[in-house]
Amino acid sequence: MKKVLYSLFVFSMIHVSSQTKKFFLKGEVQLQHPVEKINLRFENNLPFVQVNISGKFYNFLFDSGAPTVISTAIYNELKLKKKYKRSVGDSNNNKQQQVFTELPEMTVDQVVFKNIGAIVLDLNSAELGCLKVDGIIGANQMAKLFWRINYGENSLETTRELSYFNLKDYPIILPFDPKPQKTPVVTTPVFGKNIEVTFDTGFSGRFEIMEKNFDPSKVTHKIETFGTRSTGAFGAAKPVAGTIFRIDSLALGNKIFHNEMISTGTSDLMGNEFLRDFSFILDWKNNKIYLKSVRNTPPKLESFGFTYRFVDQKPVVAFIFQHDNFPLKIGDSIISINNVRLDHLDGETACHYFINRVERDQQTIAVKVKRDGKVMEFTLDRKAYLN
Repeated sequence: MKKVLYSLFVFSMIHVSSQTKKFFLKGEVQLQHPVEKINLRFENNLPFVQVNISGKFYNFLFDSGAPTVISTAIYNELKLKKKYKRSVGDSNNNKQQQVFTELPEMTVDQVVFKNIGAIVLDLNSAELGCLKVDGIIGANQMAKLFWRINYGENSLETTRELSYFNLKDYPIILPFDPKPQKTPVVTTPVFGKNIEVTFDTGFSGRFEIMEKNFDPSKVTHKIETFGTRSTGAFGAAKPVAGTIFRIDSLALGNKIFHNEMISTGTSDLMGNEFLRDFSFILDWKNNKIYLKSVRNTPPKLESFGFTYRFVDQKPVVAFIFQHDNFPLKIGDSIISINNVRLDHLDGETACHYFINRVERDQQTIAVKVKRDGKVMEFTLDRKAYLN
């Protein structure tokens, strides 16, 4: 698998205070069969399911890094009642006061959830609106059942009895501690200290650790970066210096992984670029995650050396590798890539190019940008890094 440097969605990693713990224990669930199979759609490195609320279908993210969320539109349509307002933070340490409510009923295929606690968020802001997400099935909701997920097969199964899943086939075991909202946190030693890594199916990347947990003296293969490439629930992170690096060994539960690739950022995360190589089971009764390898695709990093965000429907260079004499700069306004004009797009077309990048399958691109009123054009080659 090639890891090509595009924007990362950290849609989840929504975190709340311990005061809300009782709120997220609420709710019940009904199953029609011992094991229910749920239609899963894995795209843009994120898992989605179809949800039925009051006879209307919605697109929800299946996200272990967040509590259950519904859009402001659903909240208003159903005329739900506000339980209270609390401060909510996202993966980029942005915080806002949000409404907490209770969703009377939600059906996921034949699984019926009742009286689930949920946070109300505006899900149409900035790039997140391009994913057309109506809500999140979060960890507090997942924790009421056992789940087995295989992204490669678009497979999602759930049951009340763990015995229906053959654990003998899952040799890798990750013990976790649940946050108040039930999000799993796995402790792993990195650079000689224990780091609490969120097991986050709402994170499209591989591994991320906070910059303060990075020790540059202990790595030899690294690339310095600057900017932002992650989008959280409340918008993009602020531009910062960072590093993408390889680590000789990474211990996760009872398994040591070698030659892993990790980025520095604002959170400690394990995401879908890693998890899609496994079938995995989520078990909140015993606080364990079980993994079985289904393919082996060592991480590779290939890039043109930059990525961009759409700001007011216009692409702007937002993240670069800090090469000597790298021609692009943070804030450059992109006019075109390979003669595809990107500077006069409507909302729908901007979303198309945000998700379906012009440069995705190219080895060489011509990028035309505007900087300080001047138009410049550069030719860039895709390169492999950290080999």
